Amino acid sequence: MKRTWIIITFIIVAVIGILYIWGNNKESSVVEQKTVRIAYLPITHALPVFAVKELETSDSPVQVELVKYGSWPELMDALNTGKVDGATALVELGVKAREQGIDVRAVALGHKEGNIIITNNDIHSAQDLKGKTFAIPHKQSSHNILAHLMLEKAGLTTADVKIVEMSPPEMPAALAVGQIAGYTVAEPFGSLAIALNRGTVFDDPQALWHDNICCALLLNGTFVDTHPDLAKAFTKAYIDAGIYLDEHPEEQERIAKQYMKFDEQVIKRSLEVISYKDLALTESLYGELVNHMKQQGLITTAPAYEEFVDTSLLP
Repeated sequence: MKRTWIIITFIIVAVIGILYIWGNNKESSVVEQKTVRIAYLPITHALPVFAVKELETSDSPVQVELVKYGSWPELMDALNTGKVDGATALVELGVKAREQGIDVRAVALGHKEGNIIITNNDIHSAQDLKGKTFAIPHKQSSHNILAHLMLEKAGLTTADVKIVEMSPPEMPAALAVGQIAGYTVAEPFGSLAIALNRGTVFDDPQALWHDNICCALLLNGTFVDTHPDLAKAFTKAYIDAGIYLDEHPEEQERIAKQYMKFDEQVIKRSLEVISYKDLALTESLYGELVNHMKQQGLITTAPAYEEFVDTSLLP
């Protein structure tokens, strides 16, 4: 009998120990799940995610780990495969991924305006671009759309001007040495060429495509389905950060300097041509985007708005 009670006592103690360890592990996992990994490129268009990090406190409902990448393909591979939970990225890359069956969802814009078209100082009209090379950051980009609209406006085609993909940091130097005659890109790489007196603003993106959109906050679908409350908390923090940037323009430059290694003059100018007000990715904005993508052969079948934009996460 005594031996039986010893065994029973041992079992009870063991069960209590297991439950204690399990409880601690569960608590730890909850803490870990409070962190969201967000990929970015160091450009002005990513300022809202920088602001989320800067506004973060120890008791914030979500903690953000920012993961820097050097190129769009590398960043999108991390997002598509779940190495990161989300990213601020070219919206066209998200649309294309969704068309290919990859569960990537947009929840908001990254900014409004903020794109720029730059040419060297010898280009005075679109006709001067004939026979020359013009750079874009990626085929799946609003910059590619803008480049085609610019040529179309002047009665030119890609048979007249060679369009090439080039990493944004390489563009100002390539322009300076005559490798390219111009480029369209996200800021601050346009302002950098201007500051170096190597380029000039050639055309107004707003005149080519009114309310053109470029970057968006994308989330990995598996992350959203697995941690819906965390995804919703991060989305709210992101929207709040956009409102904060809009209401505190003096903070934009300070935050940008924390994550972008450019001269103050370049950052200041790049922020003058971008807006973080009202970052909603509306159905009308999306519809215009996919129409441009279809016309230029960037997609065949556009995902439905409800399929690509997850409005359930919005506050």
